[in-house]
Amino acid sequence: MKETFNITKFVTTIRNELKAQSDPVVKESSARFFKEPVKSYGVKIPVARQIGKKDLASLKGQSKATVFSLCEELWKSAMTEEAIISCMFSYSVRKQFEPQDFTVFENWISKYVTNWATCDTFCNHTVGTFLVQFPEYVPELKRWAKDKNRWMRRAAAVSLIVPAGKGMFIKEGLQVCKILLTDTDDIIQKGYGWLLKSFSEFDTTTVFDFVMTHKAEMPRTALRYAIEKMSPALKKQAMA
Repeated sequence: MKETFNITKFVTTIRNELKAQSDPVVKESSARFFKEPVKSYGVKIPVARQIGKKDLASLKGQSKATVFSLCEELWKSAMTEEAIISCMFSYSVRKQFEPQDFTVFENWISKYVTNWATCDTFCNHTVGTFLVQFPEYVPELKRWAKDKNRWMRRAAAVSLIVPAGKGMFIKEGLQVCKILLTDTDDIIQKGYGWLLKSFSEFDTTTVFDFVMTHKAEMPRTALRYAIEKMSPALKKQAMA
């Protein structure tokens, strides 16, 4: 008879592994790395990923529902390293994603994301992959872009980074960037600027035209990110 998977026991194991690798120096430096307060064990992200990768092997054969319940427990702690591992776990069941998972992912961003590292890790991989699988949900990002929660607004842009790398959703992505255009939060400016930069590698002309049309309103931070991969001549025109 197969033994029932014990989520509480599994989470405790992960936390003990993270505590064993904690370093006060890393904890202090990570606190300086973010503008907002963060909770951290003081474990370097590559080390946390190694722990996640090792424990991922123990999840083989578990249902998506079990994995998502585990992810939720890790997110709830608000510890950065646990969130990173949670992102690895949710991405691991990407072949089982279903349309209704969008609500789960939206809820996690709204309730648990508290810094750009966890926002980008989750949105780049889990949410970005979901959107490639279920493109009918891409228009929902325009709603995220108008949300009061800054992390929902950043998520609206960075969730399209992976699809942008495949040359997908440029029309929808530009619509999101237009909504975020005059956002005064530099976290948002960097997020949509990054998206524009990613699109520019596939369609420089379209992104350049967007930048030139809106550069009078676009914050310099976003503009610099957007044109980073363009030619010196185009950069000069955009910055003039």
